[in-house]
Amino acid sequence: MKNSNIISTPKAPQAIGPYSQAIKVDNLIFTSGQIPLDPSSGKIISDNFEDQVLQSLKNIRGILLEESLSINHIIKLTVYLVDLTNFDKLNNVFEKFFLNVYPARSVIEVSKLPKNSQIEIEAVCYNDN
Repeated sequence: MKNSNIISTPKAPQAIGPYSQAIKVDNLIFTSGQIPLDPSSGKIISDNFEDQVLQSLKNIRGILLEESLSINHIIKLTVYLVDLTNFDKLNNVFEKFFLNVYPARSVIEVSKLPKNSQIEIEAVCYNDN
């Protein structure tokens, strides 16, 4: 693919399958879905839903840091939940993490996620460097 680069970093969990952590195409970055894996151990960090949301967001932030970007470069998030009744808890974590600069977002309920995670988040980001 012309003008594209694979992004790989130890600041986020390594891929658990045949995919890249993220791909940069021109000024856009597309992350693969991030589940709440600890980057150093490769294990789910907790059974607590809020902890899982925060870790998934931290993993996206780790990918962006590899490109010297911040969470303010996120333009769209797609969030997959195994239980949509956690929607209010999700919003509470997002309000604390994003500090009034909120990206566009979709939230979708799914039947199951890798490693029995409760959440998976993928991002589309803009690189203005």
